[in-house]
Amino acid sequence: MTFISKSDHPAEPVPPAAPAEPAAAAPAAEAGEMRAGVEAAIDAIRPALQMDGGDVTLVGVDEETGVVEIELIGACVGCPASTMTLKAGIERILKDRVPGITEVNAPGLEPAFDY
Repeated sequence: MTFISKSDHPAEPVPPAAPAEPAAAAPAAEAGEMRAGVEAAIDAIRPALQMDGGDVTLVGVDEETGVVEIELIGACVGCPASTMTLKAGIERILKDRVPGITEVNAPGLEPAFDY
């Protein structure tokens, strides 16, 4: 049996490598990605609110501006600490966990003080 090595054959011409195509820029966020992150974060927050008889529902997410609208329900309605719950709790957690969130609002909730 005869073995032929590559060195026994004349070198075959190798075509030049095609220039690498520039990588397509990834979109800032896939459609719905921010909303999914907000929903996951709210699911993490919900048990703490429910322990005090309250809850939160997601009203909407504006992915262009990063503004999230929620509704506080249950014991949170009319609670004197609801503004603190919204701004110092829910908003802070959402901003920490979901890139691009700029503000969290609860339409109808009167702020106790300006931020």
